[in-house]
Amino acid sequence: MQRAIELAKLGVGSVSPNPQVGCVIVHNNIIIGEGWHQKFGGPHAEIQALNSVTNKWLLKESTVYVTLEPCSHFGKTPPCANALIEHGIKQVVIGITDPNPLVSGKGIKLLNDAGINVITDLLKNECANSNKRYITYINQKRPYVILKWAQTNDGFIAPDKNELSDTEFEKQKQISAATVQKITHRWRTQEDAFMVGTNTALIDNPKLSARHWQGRNPKRVVLDLNNRLSKSLCLFDGTQPTFVFVYEENQTESTYNMTYIPITRKKDLVPQILTELYKQKIQSLVIEGGAQILQTFIDSNVWDEAIIIKAPHQLTQGIKAPTLVGKTKESFLIENNIISRINNQ
Repeated sequence: MQRAIELAKLGVGSVSPNPQVGCVIVHNNIIIGEGWHQKFGGPHAEIQALNSVTNKWLLKESTVYVTLEPCSHFGKTPPCANALIEHGIKQVVIGITDPNPLVSGKGIKLLNDAGINVITDLLKNECANSNKRYITYINQKRPYVILKWAQTNDGFIAPDKNELSDTEFEKQKQISAATVQKITHRWRTQEDAFMVGTNTALIDNPKLSARHWQGRNPKRVVLDLNNRLSKSLCLFDGTQPTFVFVYEENQTESTYNMTYIPITRKKDLVPQILTELYKQKIQSLVIEGGAQILQTFIDSNVWDEAIIIKAPHQLTQGIKAPTLVGKTKESFLIENNIISRINNQ
């Protein structure tokens, strides 16, 4: 099952809004097949694993280890539970039950009814963690929310533009190390969408692309509630699917790759954003800044994970980093930058 979890993680950034699933087939304690869900719309992990087995006659005496309950319904592909039954699999060991009501328990029932021995909840916590985005999306009907920022050793995320010349501002605004920047672009290939607020869009003119790492670009999310942003900014170049949130009185007609989503001033901002992104099948959302929108999500207590990059230098003045309370999952050092992953308790 540990190997199946490793395989499942290979699908990160490629299978959303489907879950990440890994599968291993074992005969007499020897792995004879394995697979993972590689791409949305493509064959599921179980099918990949079954197809990888050279001697199909061994399947009738084999055990299948799969991180998530095999599907039991027709979607973009036929049910995996049926495929396991057709191949006469002897036993199926499942990490977690699928929380999706279309599947939940139904795949297990199909297998049991076919006389296959089913064992559940093996390495349950590890399997659930590998599918934290999918589980949050299904159970809470919102994207998995990741907060991300870089800060100086004295707690600032950016210099004060009003106090510096343009040249000095550009020199000081890049806080994290060059290697860390490449890693953040890798993260962009692994998550569905990245969001910035109005001020960050105005001041930094970000592209939110994965140009420094091979892989897909994320979808972009922009807050332009009062319709202040110039359409000449990189975020409006139409090269990536982009969702722009505006107050309903500022509604703008959507164009190619640019979807304008109206929201109301009368309701809290965070639930409206997440509900609309859920409707767009956004399974994970990274909030890159600025400080105001980050703190808004923190104050609403609607976040799942935070990635904080701390650089060794100081600014002495500028925009203060947000403050949060959570449980540090891991920390590691790259080019004198400390990167911490913090889970919401």
